[in-house]
Amino acid sequence: MSAAITFRWTGGILEPRTDCDILPATIEAADSWLVTDGTALALDLHRTRFMTSIPRGRYTQLDPGDFWDAAIAAIPRSGDWFPRVELRTQLLQPQLLFRLRESPERSPSIVLATHDGRDPRTAPRFKGPDLEAMVRLRTSVQKKGAGDAVILTPEGFIADGSTTCLAWWRGDALAIPDDAIERIDSVTLRSVLALATATGVDILRESARPEDLDGCEVWALNALHGIRIVTEWIDGPKVAEQPGRLDTWRRRLDALRRPLPAAGGTPPETSPTAVA
Repeated sequence: MSAAITFRWTGGILEPRTDCDILPATIEAADSWLVTDGTALALDLHRTRFMTSIPRGRYTQLDPGDFWDAAIAAIPRSGDWFPRVELRTQLLQPQLLFRLRESPERSPSIVLATHDGRDPRTAPRFKGPDLEAMVRLRTSVQKKGAGDAVILTPEGFIADGSTTCLAWWRGDALAIPDDAIERIDSVTLRSVLALATATGVDILRESARPEDLDGCEVWALNALHGIRIVTEWIDGPKVAEQPGRLDTWRRRLDALRRPLPAAGGTPPETSPTAVA
């Protein structure tokens, strides 16, 4: 398990805290991203997504903008990290938390399985409120040998993954779920779509069922792994792969990484061993 340390935003500073919560807490907004040797992909988009996920008109007294800046300053500029910011409530009191986590092991491929129950999402367009439900969903398909679960709409169309978003290739065109289908606004997918536009790749928006992807190259995308190719879809479509395409696009995506803003002031102690 990767080491981690948690901070709470208190009085305009990040204070280390333990993760031994006795009382239940509800996550209202969250975001996470990969930091490699002080660089990150589309950090401004992660910031925007987090800020716009905070209920409008509430919690302004917490200074989420200053909290974000302090969190960025606290990230070491060397090594691999997967930090997370959270807005949560505990005993009706709002809290801003920053979790500095070492990056888990990453992979360029993944196996999928379709979730065959009801859609457990309560806020499908926002990252945070459904995190625990999505972890349970992913755990349920891991028993089948899959790394992520695919959520379908009531009509059977592909919506989202429990921890990924999905895209697929139809020949030389890149396809994604139709905009009317509710899903998280993936920063990684937005970056890939920007690359597709810049390189003249056609983008299709489809209402597609799993069986409609038979013979397609399917990608699963998220902030930790970037682009992963789907090597198997358990009880789903037979997926394909065009040699060399994944490597090319992973290199293109990696080339978009930029240095974190210069840290202002003195960041808090960030050693994972600082808190017992």
